[in-house]
Amino acid sequence: MGATPKISPFLWFESRAEEAAEFYVALFPDSRVMSVSAVSAGPAKGGAVVEFELSGQRITALDGGPMFKLSPAVSFVVSCDSQEEIDRYWDALSEGGTLGWCGWLEDRFGLSWQVLPAELGELMAASPERVMETMFTMQKIDVGLLREAAQGA
Repeated sequence: MGATPKISPFLWFESRAEEAAEFYVALFPDSRVMSVSAVSAGPAKGGAVVEFELSGQRITALDGGPMFKLSPAVSFVVSCDSQEEIDRYWDALSEGGTLGWCGWLEDRFGLSWQVLPAELGELMAASPERVMETMFTMQKIDVGLLREAAQGA
């Protein structure tokens, strides 16, 4: 195990932090649950603190109760190398959740994700207006259509 990173995300779930962490580590490569600890005092008493890594990024999750909610103001971006990868992550993360637009979704635990092609910056640089107009018509990203838009098709 490497050094503790100076900055890492801390996610406040009402409940089900351990279930969420187990789902995420099963979905992403190079991921693992590192520890699960019971909260023995305070407003989160009876909940859990879960430390895990997603694709090498350390994250802590807490069963903190209903005081705070996750929101789309903070999301995780999944950078995908192919349409197949976009489809796989989109399908898994959106199951039981809420679909958004332009590659955004909220999973069944309330966490927001952006499932995007790794080449999005390059496509945007080629034709920002056409690519954005095309992207605004999509929930799940169709990278082929974005490529066509970038080429002026």
